[in-house]
Amino acid sequence: MDKATQNAIEAQVFQRLIAHLDANKDVQNIDLMILADFCRNCLAKWYSKAAANEGIEIDYEAAREIVYKMPYSEWKDKHQQPATEEQMAAFNARQAAKKG
Repeated sequence: MDKATQNAIEAQVFQRLIAHLDANKDVQNIDLMILADFCRNCLAKWYSKAAANEGIEIDYEAAREIVYKMPYSEWKDKHQQPATEEQMAAFNARQAAKKG
């Protein structure tokens, strides 16, 4: 497979991932962090970094808007739930396991 084809496929996969996350707003970022050690904010950081690698400036907030499909503050108000004690305990245990 040539690089252009691979890039086109990877772009479609990324677009599908963003659409999937958008369709599943009930999945909280804390849940993603516990299970997979990344969240929507991580995707935005990676997006911004990838753009910079190509000489294009897309700041973190602009990248978040691409990932969340709306300004982050709006998404947070509409969809983000406070983390439960159980979620925080699981998150902290995962972080401790990474260090140890």
